[in-house]
Amino acid sequence: MREVREMSSAGEPRRQSTGLIDDDAFKGTKPLEDAGPFDLARLDAWLAANVEHYRGPLDIRQFKGGQSNPTYHITSPSGSLVLRRKPFGALLPSAHAVDREFRVISALHRAGFPVPTPYALCLDGDVIGTTFYVMEMMQGDIYWNALLPGASPERRRRIFRSQVETLAQLHHVDYAALGLSDYARPGNYFERQVIRWTKQYRSSETEHIQEVENLISWLPQSLPAQERVSIVHGDYRLDNTVFGNDDRIKAVLDWELSTLGDPLADFTYFLMQWAMPPDGRSGLAGVDLKSLGIPDIDEVISLYCGMTGRSDLPDLNWYFAYNLFRLVGILQGIAGRVRDGTASSEKAREMAARTRPLAMRAWDFAQKAEAGQ
Repeated sequence: MREVREMSSAGEPRRQSTGLIDDDAFKGTKPLEDAGPFDLARLDAWLAANVEHYRGPLDIRQFKGGQSNPTYHITSPSGSLVLRRKPFGALLPSAHAVDREFRVISALHRAGFPVPTPYALCLDGDVIGTTFYVMEMMQGDIYWNALLPGASPERRRRIFRSQVETLAQLHHVDYAALGLSDYARPGNYFERQVIRWTKQYRSSETEHIQEVENLISWLPQSLPAQERVSIVHGDYRLDNTVFGNDDRIKAVLDWELSTLGDPLADFTYFLMQWAMPPDGRSGLAGVDLKSLGIPDIDEVISLYCGMTGRSDLPDLNWYFAYNLFRLVGILQGIAGRVRDGTASSEKAREMAARTRPLAMRAWDFAQKAEAGQ
């Protein structure tokens, strides 16, 4: 059995979902924040002109939670919609690209991959003050806690299997046939990502963290070879998926970090929860998985490899160090938005405070990877 070192809980950056979750801090909606820029009459007119079957007037509320692209629930006599927009104010380069989200969702929807139906993209900043798009409001369940409290062992197993099956399905999508060959720059995916998140970290840096400096130096010198290219979701986890009554995924949400790249980035990010202690969120380390019906990490790896034609995976420590470094970049971006007054959630300060402990754990995995070479 593979050795997976337990990682102390430092939390993960919460990104906006559209549906029900089992955490009161993020469940449901709230009145609009930044209500001033919203001209509801103008938005209503735009929806009537661009979304088939839309009929106003509208009511709009903001989904709770979210550190990234603010997300809204629109209700009207014609039904429900979801609106995702860029945050207002100064933004980091390449961040919050909702137009990219709309493009990849549109392509995947044509291919039959489970995503919400995309309806329309608005690049006109005069409508609500920034770029946004609207899509289907998915009806179903979103689970926050990977232990799935209250579920039977059989149901837990079905849910975990669906997660692996859906990720493998994504990594089999013919992105070229969907017109997405230019969805990323050429070259080694991990190299591009390390450069990107280093720049993002520097752009929003609020304090000196030596472990981050160590990672910025070490990661580019230890990059793994890239053998495959696929669409990469970038934040594939339980609370970014909507489940139906059959315990299968109806839709994958939050494509902000999607690109073309190494599918192992997605899969090893998904595997990290087996290295995290139970914290009411993603952690599974040290839990009696068999009694719960949750597959262990070896079973998950075997399942994914069988579905994608792999014989095995390389050492996980490098990938865990990389994934945590990327989360450090995301959390540091939240810290920068707290500093600049553009953070979209009251939880932002709490999330930003986790940057340093997360960096320490990333460097710990990096040292394990170095020792294993």
